[in-house]
Amino acid sequence: MAAASLQIKNPTFAKTLPSSKNPSFAPFRSSSLRVNYSSTAINFKSIVSRVTPSTIVPRAAASSSAETQDRNTFHGLCYVVGDNIDTDQIIPSEYLTFSTSNPADCEKLGSYALIGLPDSYNDRFVEQGEIKSKYSIIIGGENFGCGSSREHAPVCLGAAGAKAVVAQSYARIFFRNSVATGEVYPLESEIRVCDECKTGDVATVELREEGDCVLINHTTGKEYKLKAIGDAGPVIDAGGIFDYARKAGMIPSAALVA
Repeated sequence: MAAASLQIKNPTFAKTLPSSKNPSFAPFRSSSLRVNYSSTAINFKSIVSRVTPSTIVPRAAASSSAETQDRNTFHGLCYVVGDNIDTDQIIPSEYLTFSTSNPADCEKLGSYALIGLPDSYNDRFVEQGEIKSKYSIIIGGENFGCGSSREHAPVCLGAAGAKAVVAQSYARIFFRNSVATGEVYPLESEIRVCDECKTGDVATVELREEGDCVLINHTTGKEYKLKAIGDAGPVIDAGGIFDYARKAGMIPSAALVA
């Protein structure tokens, strides 16, 4: 079934996406999901408006209001990095042989998350011999996720246990892959939070229904306003663009295909 033209309110996402007039840009093609690239912005608003709240059940949603609140609140330790953290630092190319569609491979992939960081980072994101990280919130500076277009980057972070990345800005491909895979929430800070937080700080990220997002550093007692995730939020909630499209009835469900 053909999808409607995709549009998103996130200003950074919209302004950094490539134009279809750019000869180096190869549009996505699928027999089951078609995207209209006549606009320079890829947005999910037209899809979201077609789906009632009862149609989409987020992957972490539950029947009680407390569990619903937990889905939009991430609490844990921070792991702080700097500017221009590229995908080679997030997951080096030698680990791309792991399949992102295989659960066992994803678990192994997560154990190598951020292993490409230089030795100046004294603390490893995932301790040697472990498969999960003790850090659930990653805080970065400018241009987080730059470099190659590998979807393994957000997948490995999610597989390691990260719930959200808070950065001053993102490379467009990492932001898009984070939304498309539904692995982590790529949230933008309004100031350089990475200069005010330290690895090991205890923090909470709240995604509020009214659109306001905040990062609370309980160690320092400071609170930071984050830019709203916009219409990309429901896509991440659903588990990624394909899960969202199946639940929206845009493409056949996995059960029907089987």
